[in-house]
Amino acid sequence: MKVTPDVIRHEFIGTEAKVAKSNHSGYVGISGKVIDETRNTFTILHEGKRKIVVKNSAVFHFRFSDGTIVEIVGKLLVGRPEDRLKRRIRRLW
Repeated sequence: MKVTPDVIRHEFIGTEAKVAKSNHSGYVGISGKVIDETRNTFTILHEGKRKIVVKNSAVFHFRFSDGTIVEIVGKLLVGRPEDRLKRRIRRLW
């Protein structure tokens, strides 16, 4: 997978996710499959339990199906999944 700023338009349900950093110390280390996404949260299946992580306060590592790992700041992911497709992305490079 070619990593570009358009990666935030990707569908995250079904991907492996890990919370790398967070303002909330209880979120750090949560990892597993993303099973649901709302405007402000991800629901991650962690060790058989559903954990809800607020997007705005975390940095995520996502592993896509081809093995690519991408670090994304949660503030970029805030918003409904269908509205993220419409959002214009400012390129940083």
